[in-house]
Amino acid sequence: MYDTSDIRKGLKIEIDGDPYTVVDFQFVKPGKGNAFTRCKIKNLATGAVMDRTYRSGEKLQECSLDERAMQYLYQDEEGFHFMDQQSYEQYALTPEMLGEEAKYLLENLEVTLLMHNGKPISMTLPIFVELQVVETEPGMKGDTVTGGRKPATMNTGAVINVPLFIDRGEFLKIDTRTGEYVERVK
Repeated sequence: MYDTSDIRKGLKIEIDGDPYTVVDFQFVKPGKGNAFTRCKIKNLATGAVMDRTYRSGEKLQECSLDERAMQYLYQDEEGFHFMDQQSYEQYALTPEMLGEEAKYLLENLEVTLLMHNGKPISMTLPIFVELQVVETEPGMKGDTVTGGRKPATMNTGAVINVPLFIDRGEFLKIDTRTGEYVERVK
């Protein structure tokens, strides 16, 4: 159990069986009455943000979260399937749980799943992935009005702005945090 004096940014707590993280907090000591802490907390499963106020001395439930190395296997109508590297158990995540991160998933890619009570609630991609260009327009010589960039569709369906010299079939290193082109892969 945590005490209100333990509240800090990034603290993981459990409320009504759901995992939350403290996004922001403010300790308030009014002239009259007891001190309290105002918190902005985010539900790790749904992403919803809400405000909570805790009086000094209140107890907060610790949240049991663990990160597991997983391997992405495939996608079907149930969702995206991952396999635990240690126990070989398989887990499915819905497209809503993954959001925009789904467009960087390649078969056999190693990712990290955040688990709460044995259920996956979110996924963390590696910082860089290597994707292949399947569709792009040829770059025209002297076409630098747009900054020398053109859209390219990758083998996962992601559309990335790339330099004009990139051609179909090339492998590119993509930053998954920003969705930007980093470099060509030989």
